[in-house]
Amino acid sequence: MNTDGKEKKALSAFLAAQRASVLAIVDGLDTQALTTSVLPSGWTPLGLIEHLAHAERHWFQEVVTGAAEPLDWPDDHAPLTTPRPSEVVFAFYDDQCRRSDAVIARTPLAAPPRGRHPGPLGDEVTDLRGIIMHMIEETARHAGHLDIVRELLDRRTGLGPR
Repeated sequence: MNTDGKEKKALSAFLAAQRASVLAIVDGLDTQALTTSVLPSGWTPLGLIEHLAHAERHWFQEVVTGAAEPLDWPDDHAPLTTPRPSEVVFAFYDDQCRRSDAVIARTPLAAPPRGRHPGPLGDEVTDLRGIIMHMIEETARHAGHLDIVRELLDRRTGLGPR
């Protein structure tokens, strides 16, 4: 395996570990807990999972490849909440992660994005490598948010595998 392949494998492993942490943290929560906000900002655990799915879709499809298929639903609800059932949200997250992994597998780490993310972050992220690193950061940050919310919901801690 060449250096690019080893680095891609390492970055992919870190991203997969963060995704697994997110899912482990919310594992066992019922629908009421998944859709309950315990913070003043109003976001819900299920809404955050949907947000992460949208982030995967945006960065790896819209930005890396320059295109993503239209979604079947409007995105016209309060930020980081969702009107969709948990099965739909978890399936959406799983699908977007699989699509992201396929983009990563076929794209060189140094490949520049074909699409663009708006604002300063779009200027900072100049290749697939940077996008994977951003998604590791994004997923880990939100895993931490979910850790805190889980503790507030049912006092459970230390649920992520890392």
